[in-house]
Amino acid sequence: MKKLILSAAIVLGSLSMYAETPVATNQLVYTVNDQDGYKEVDGVPAAVKKGLDEAYPGVVLEKAWVNDNKEYKIEITVRGEKSIVYTDASGKILKK
Repeated sequence: MKKLILSAAIVLGSLSMYAETPVATNQLVYTVNDQDGYKEVDGVPAAVKKGLDEAYPGVVLEKAWVNDNKEYKIEITVRGEKSIVYTDASGKILKK
């Protein structure tokens, strides 16, 4: 019986030697979060696109969110730089 317990302890001890510890990396993790009341949408109205094109020539829309007041939070890229812009449904840029 002692040999059986000793054998089990050796086997379980040797298995724990192969356990890995997590390694920290510098990867970015994006999470979609509804804390600010905005929900992600697939597209924006034509008026919003027109307002952004007039305010930021060469703008590229990356992502868009909308809240219950029909205000849009839009992630844009202009000349290689990403920004967040807020607009209303008519395309007017909002200060936030």
